[in-house]
Parts: sequence; C-alpha cells; structure tokens
Amino acid sequence: MSPFETFIQQLINGLSIGMIYALIALGYTMVYGIIQLINFAHGEIFILGAFFALFVFSFLGSFVPLNNIVTIIIMFAAAMAGCGLLGVIIERVAYRPLRKAPRLACLITAIGVSFILQNLMMIVWGPIDKSFPVFFKHVVFTVGALRITFMQGFIIITSLLLMISLHFFVRRTMLGKALRATSEDMVAARLMGINVDKVISICFLIGSALAGAGGVMYGMYYTTITFHDGYLVGIKAFTAAVIGGIGNVPGAMLGGVALGMLEGLAAGYISSAWKNVFAFLILVLLLLCWPSGILRKFRNE
Repeated sequence: MSPFETFIQQLINGLSIGMIYALIALGYTMVYGIIQLINFAHGEIFILGAFFALFVFSFLGSFVPLNNIVTIIIMFAAAMAGCGLLGVIIERVAYRPLRKAPRLACLITAIGVSFILQNLMMIVWGPIDKSFPVFFKHVVFTVGALRITFMQGFIIITSLLLMISLHFFVRRTMLGKALRATSEDMVAARLMGINVDKVISICFLIGSALAGAGGVMYGMYYTTITFHDGYLVGIKAFTAAVIGGIGNVPGAMLGGVALGMLEGLAAGYISSAWKNVFAFLILVLLLLCWPSGILRKFRNE
C-alpha cells in the first residue's frame, strides 16, 4: 500500500467513528443553540441507546428467529424511541424547573444527571463489558489496496441519511422553523404564538434519538459496550460541537467528522494508544485560532 493509499485508508477508518461523533454532537449543539445549556448527560443517553438495542435483541431472540435487516431496524427504532423519550423526561424533570436559574445551577444539574444515569446503567447491566451482536461478518469491499468493511459503509450511509433528514426537518418544516425562531429569540418566539416548551422538548427528543442511533452503531462497530463508554465519547462529541461552532448544526457535523479523521490519522501514524491525545491537541490548537468555531468564524467574516 502506497503512502497516499495508507493516508486515504486511515481517513476512511476515522470517518466511520467520526460520523457517530457527529450524530452525538448534534444533540449538544441543538440544545445549546436554544437554551444555552451544555447537556453533559447526553453522553450517557448515547450509550443507553446501545443498551436499549442490546436488550431488545436479547428479548427478541427468546421468541422469534432473528433476521439481520429486520432485527437492525427494530434495534434502531427501540434505541431512538427510548433515548428520545428519556431526553424529554430529563428536560421536563431536571432542566425545565431551572430554566430561569443561574447557568451554573443548570450545569451542575446536568453533571448530576450524567452520574445518575451512569450508575443506573452499572446497577442494571453490571460493571463488566457486554458483547454486542455482530452483523455483516467478513463483508469487505476492496478498491485497489483500500479496504472498506460493510459495517463502515453502513455507518457512513446511515449517519448521512439521518443528518440529511435533520437538515430537511430544520429547514423545511413548520416545527423546524419554530426551532430556529426559538433559537434566535425565545421571547419573540413566544410572543409570536410559538409554544416554546414544546419546541424545547422536541429539541431534546430529536437530539437524544440521534444519540441513540449513534449508540447502536457504536455497539455494532466495536462489538462491546460498557456503562462508562458514554463519558469519553460524549466529551469527544461535545468537543466536536465546539470546534464546528456550538449552536451550529452543520458545524456539529463537520466537527464530528474532523475529530474522527484526526483519530484515524493518529491511530495509523502514531499509535492507537495516543489517538485521543493527538486529536485533542489538534483541536486545542484549532480553538486557539477560531475560539467560536470554524463555521461561525467563516459565517461572521
């Protein structure tokens, strides 16, 4: 494999996990864009999506023969519905009563919810790694010296479809317009007759559902999950949202993909043990140049 082909291969490897980061980052950026809250429980919601899918897989396997496509669809539906509902409940119970409180109170509450969810997962599913069902075994496409697994292609295409659907929803539907209006000026949106509480709940519903889908793909990609996986992945996705411009939906997508590719390059050229350090070092340097995020900088110039 030539140096150029090696470089492209590492980008492809990084793109797979980068798409998952992008899906999670969308939840962070949507919530921040409307209520200026960093929802640190979002990482735990992400990994709960994987656990919900694993539970459904185990439950279905006890009653009916499993077919790959049907099973995957049911797992995604269960994870997205469960995480979406959980996101709405968290917003209603933990965040809405503090909407007029100082931002520090909301931040501490978000961290508290994160630890509560993390410990609940440990109690329910145990502290050890759980094996995730393996789909698309040994299916690999080769283009010259490049190798793309079916799983990588599945993650990239599915993530793209979800992101395109979100973009269409935000730009072309009445609820999407209400989301954008509330993000611009919550008071004015309320005066125009928009149900702001409903819009915020929808924001949490969509962001959490996308995180749940990301959790299923994460489990399918790595084949093992544990209760604390959401913490590190959530921090990475938050960083991706910041680097793209927190509150900016396309920026979250770009930031997630960029972070994944940086990790892929670090794993290929340095060491997989140092990929997190390398990725965050590059992101810190980028933030020193563009503190408000890449897309926000370009938009403001």
